[in-house]
Amino acid sequence: MNFDDTPQEAEFRARARSWLAAHVPTELKGELELSGFGHLHLHSVDSITAAKAWQKQKFDAGWAALHWPAEYGGADASPIERVIWNEEEGVYGKLMAPFVVGFFMCAPTMMAWAGEAPKRELLPRLAAGEDIWCQLFSEPVAGSDLAGIRTRAVKDGDGWGINGQKIWTSFANDADWGLLLTRTDPTVLKHRGLTMFIVNMKSPGIEVRPIRQMNEESVFNEVYFTDVRIPDSQRLGDVGQGWTVALTTLMNERMFVGGSMPTGFAQLLNLCSTLHTENGLAIDDPHVRSQLAKFAVKASGLQYSGFRSLSALSRGQEPGPENSIIKLVAGQMMQDIARFALNLEGEAGLLLDAAYAPDRARFQEQLLRSPATRIEGGTDEILRNIIAERVLGLPADIRADKGLPFDQIPTSAFAR
Repeated sequence: MNFDDTPQEAEFRARARSWLAAHVPTELKGELELSGFGHLHLHSVDSITAAKAWQKQKFDAGWAALHWPAEYGGADASPIERVIWNEEEGVYGKLMAPFVVGFFMCAPTMMAWAGEAPKRELLPRLAAGEDIWCQLFSEPVAGSDLAGIRTRAVKDGDGWGINGQKIWTSFANDADWGLLLTRTDPTVLKHRGLTMFIVNMKSPGIEVRPIRQMNEESVFNEVYFTDVRIPDSQRLGDVGQGWTVALTTLMNERMFVGGSMPTGFAQLLNLCSTLHTENGLAIDDPHVRSQLAKFAVKASGLQYSGFRSLSALSRGQEPGPENSIIKLVAGQMMQDIARFALNLEGEAGLLLDAAYAPDRARFQEQLLRSPATRIEGGTDEILRNIIAERVLGLPADIRADKGLPFDQIPTSAFAR
């Protein structure tokens, strides 16, 4: 694989680097470096305000939503130019945290399924940082079985009445709009009775209750719908086509989460190089070096798996299922690295206050956040099924929700 820039890519990189050097909010660099995956941790300024300001600045200069069509607020750039921008933006890309659901999950779904009017109205607002979006999929009863949702949408004249509950909804407390998956026909196979809508999160009847997480953040939320009315013009796809629409969202979600998840390996290596233990520097301990070597092998594997996605993008192709592998491995690795780091820190690893904890409590925060990474974007179990069926070509599970008639199930499936 050749990862050198083409002349056109090198010119794009130079322009991006020049603009960033003149405009990045350098006063936030230290805080951004300590912000972990999945949340924006700023103390000197309001995180949402800072994120919106940086997004608007990029939009005004033509650097926001680079790969989107120009009519929707983008710049018609190539996918590989978006990758170059992300590389150059570096740590300041963390300011995009409140917009990632909108940019990487909701926007691709809108472009594929929404009418022209809502696309031209809503997507430029997202690109400019004016609106935050959320994804209203998961429910308390359904768990990992997305097709088992119960939130009902009932036709009412030229609109729909919505009643139900969602959970685990990132940024719902700050969101202006959301993608809402509902059940419109409870009498058919569960994958076939779903319909997708876009919903204004300020609509009457919507109640958002932030969930206090064990890392003391409240990014995730419960959302309740009580007689919420949505016009039929905000439906995405046909009635009953919600599962197909949702797959568009899920594919993009896994591509984003898998391709962007850090593991903390570089930070662990730095910690081991500077942390003094009873026996000297941690990195001089043979056990520590052995464990670092194991992490290094995994980190290298993740890096080269990511390169496969970059290669696909450079050829104008969609990345394949490798991002499911990346997310599965990286999520577990993130948790393992945090545990190993805290063991090295000893009793100091119990401290949560960044003013007193080693490395400003970086690994404490990583450990507390890491379980969520193994749930969002597809649980470990779901990803293993995807990898087994779509990567390894193993036989698919026999499940009623796949619509397989009982008389077509081979008798060997019931053999003891």
